Amino acid sequence: MDPDTLREIRAAIRTIPDYPKPGVAFRDITTLLGNARVFRTVVDQLVQPWLGARIDRVAGIEARGFILGGAIAHQLSAGFVPIRKKGKLPHATVRVAYSLEYGLDEMEMHRDAVGPAERII
Repeated sequence: MDPDTLREIRAAIRTIPDYPKPGVAFRDITTLLGNARVFRTVVDQLVQPWLGARIDRVAGIEARGFILGGAIAHQLSAGFVPIRKKGKLPHATVRVAYSLEYGLDEMEMHRDAVGPAERII
């Protein structure tokens, strides 16, 4: 990615200091998403390495990953797998715990969301 494009993308992301708690700098991508040209550039850049590859599904982590992952899956003609916070999916799930700078949480996906031979990004 050329430096001018990278600067434009960075400039389109708003930083909110001390959110959701003191000492955390939250990167708000709603400003990027609201700029159609920059949003398209970001999706195109994320898709580029996978063009021509066999990709069966794109996995996206709640909630920003739903937006970007859905757009990427569409561009690659692939399915989309939502990875959600614990307790949000209605069927049997697999779960992983993780930590953030402001706490701990768990994410889940449906146990049958991907097959053994599928290629997932």
